[in-house]
Amino acid sequence: MGHSAAVWDYRAATEITKDWNGIHQIVLRTPRGASAQVCLHGAQVTSWRNEHGEELLFTSSKAIFKAPKAIRGGIPICSPQFGNCGSLELHGFARNRMWAIDDNPPPLPANDSSGKSFIDLVLKSSEEDMKGWPHSFEFRLRVSLTTDGDLTLISRVRNINGKPFSFSFAYHTYLMVSDISEIRIEGLETLDYLDNLFQKERFTEQGDAITFESEVDRVYLSSPNIIAVLDHERKRTFVIRKDGLPDVVHQYFYDMCSCVESMGEEIKINGRLW
Repeated sequence: MGHSAAVWDYRAATEITKDWNGIHQIVLRTPRGASAQVCLHGAQVTSWRNEHGEELLFTSSKAIFKAPKAIRGGIPICSPQFGNCGSLELHGFARNRMWAIDDNPPPLPANDSSGKSFIDLVLKSSEEDMKGWPHSFEFRLRVSLTTDGDLTLISRVRNINGKPFSFSFAYHTYLMVSDISEIRIEGLETLDYLDNLFQKERFTEQGDAITFESEVDRVYLSSPNIIAVLDHERKRTFVIRKDGLPDVVHQYFYDMCSCVESMGEEIKINGRLW
């Protein structure tokens, strides 16, 4: 005798709501109970919870969820400029713009949609943007959640009129961690880095792993595609996988959590407990 099995409807697992400011929020869910929330303001992932309901992203208690202010926390999209390395406002304007749901995105490989709950978003250059950054573009972002609760962000930038331009971007990821003294980052040892607290002077990492004893703001150059953030107190490991641009930024300041930014095309964050 045969048997039947329930089939998970990934479209039904995507819910669109509005927050108290009238801004649309997209909630992705998995059959095991993991979830992610994405705000159309900045295309920003503002929440990522594992199957136990534990929040994995930090959001500041001072965060303002109202355009045009950037949301401090989650995963802001820094583009078309990272930091203050250009003429635009800090971290560019993408995180301060209202994105749209992309109902007909260009195709991605089958394994980037099969078995996942996902949403596609798009930001197109406006006349206002062109005044300060005169380049015509489309920035597409797919946010997806696997059955196991792994969060994936894939960015694609299209040049509309064919005129060359340069840009940078980063996923400014705020990870929820315990006491910073319990945090260890593996995968950046022996790499050269630019220290933003010392006028971007270049140093070489000497430790076998990175731990925190004071404020940190560094850009690690030509980093590997897999980096691990270990939280010993919570017995949790974040595995960050990236593909694309090579550098990684990590920051810690006393008024916020540990922040690991992947300056790359794709970042896969594994939030399962190990």
